[in-house]
Amino acid sequence: MEKLCSGCLTNRCISNRNNMFQKKQCVKKLHVVDWLSNIKSPFLLDNFDLVEVQFKNDRKEFFRNTEKINLCKGDFVTVESKSSGYDIGTVTLTGELVKLQIRNKNNPSKFSRKIYRKSTEKEIKIWSLSKKKELKSLLKAKKIAKNLNLSMKICDVEYQGDGEKATFYYTAEDRIDFRKLIKELALAFRIRVEMRQIGYRQEAAKIGGIGSCGRELCCSTWLKNFKSVTTHSARYQQLSINIEKLTGQCSKLKCCLNYELDAYLSAIKDFPDFNCKIYTENGIAKCMKIDVFKKQMWLSYIKNPNTWFRIEIKKIKEILENNKISPPLEKLSTIDVIQKTELTFK
Repeated sequence: MEKLCSGCLTNRCISNRNNMFQKKQCVKKLHVVDWLSNIKSPFLLDNFDLVEVQFKNDRKEFFRNTEKINLCKGDFVTVESKSSGYDIGTVTLTGELVKLQIRNKNNPSKFSRKIYRKSTEKEIKIWSLSKKKELKSLLKAKKIAKNLNLSMKICDVEYQGDGEKATFYYTAEDRIDFRKLIKELALAFRIRVEMRQIGYRQEAAKIGGIGSCGRELCCSTWLKNFKSVTTHSARYQQLSINIEKLTGQCSKLKCCLNYELDAYLSAIKDFPDFNCKIYTENGIAKCMKIDVFKKQMWLSYIKNPNTWFRIEIKKIKEILENNKISPPLEKLSTIDVIQKTELTFK
């Protein structure tokens, strides 16, 4: 039996089944393949009952299946909310793979909320009606915040499964006093309102988009933890510090700058100090640029910086050792000379 899609609540996600390229119209963010779904624990007394449930966009939480309900991936479940009422989400992981997912959590024992039951048709209908109101509520909330002259950006709205509460996600540079805003929103929508501040990276993950690589944003598809990214990551990889190219849609440095950083750092350990100077009979030379993977360095004489010489790092280490014990008698090789010309404009 085909699972219902939590995005459109129909079993017609695939627009054209006769088409050889069957594309889904609604793809869940942070999708995980449960490759351990058919593998049971070898320990019969294993009472591990945590289940991963996904809500709107990238929000995922863990709940306890205390009632031992038979759950599969894609099932709609009614779960305990943080306040009063209940919430509805989709089961994404069960069994052994949940243990691997909670390893990054600081305190797995804090997941005390439980799953009530599989969602009934009435509950799913109420939930789907609430989801349809989210876009209108977002636009109206933005107008209210603008009328109150609040320097904040409301980027997303999420209704609780029972439709009794709405969470408004916003970003702001400074601390915001939104007590008056909450009163206005509560009067406008007649529901309980919660304001939750998120970072700019979390905002991009919720909204989604296409990166400069041509693929969907990593934060929307698989990236969960946001590590700090600095310009040092770009310098170690010999990238030009061009802010327009290094920043993503969140106006922060791209997370992908850290992906290959460890490989570059391990490769750079074999290189001599970039600030070292080589003494030759023609003068003093210094490093201008490096090639990490070819293990080469470009050097130029201080007196003639427009001519670069490409030399292997083994040869450079030998010259540095000779500089310690004898006067400079070597020349930089005339092979692989790169002439740099300056452009002049009339």
